[in-house]
Amino acid sequence: MRQNELSPVSGSKHSRKRVGRGDGSGHGTYSCRGLKGQKSRSGPGIALRFEGGQTPLVKRLPHKRGFTNIFKTYYTLVKLQRLEVFDQDTEVTPQMLFDAGLIRSLKKPVKILGEGELQRPLVVKANRFSESAKRKIEAAGGRAEEI
Repeated sequence: MRQNELSPVSGSKHSRKRVGRGDGSGHGTYSCRGLKGQKSRSGPGIALRFEGGQTPLVKRLPHKRGFTNIFKTYYTLVKLQRLEVFDQDTEVTPQMLFDAGLIRSLKKPVKILGEGELQRPLVVKANRFSESAKRKIEAAGGRAEEI
């Protein structure tokens, strides 16, 4: 068998429908368009958004403003006052926060917020710090290190 001898299975190929070639073609008179109406006329046809005259979906929905940024980073927030549970000069990491029950998951990055006061020096390691949190940690004699 050669490539030039190959042929498709019988019945798998169809000849093109030739409309507008008279009644003898089998597609005469209306050229497969049916009788009258918008779809039988020439021209661009019906818009994809057209819903038969009822109020379109885009008008039925309340107006939405803005958008959702799919690249936004969501942080797990920890207030500074919650870090009082750790002993003095402890190196506080996200894993320790998780073990202490201060955060629920390690999937999101951790951000330390400056709410409350810190009485003891700690070395806090997190993904982000607010300016006030950094200031208060250093004022207590500790260090704020970004991972």
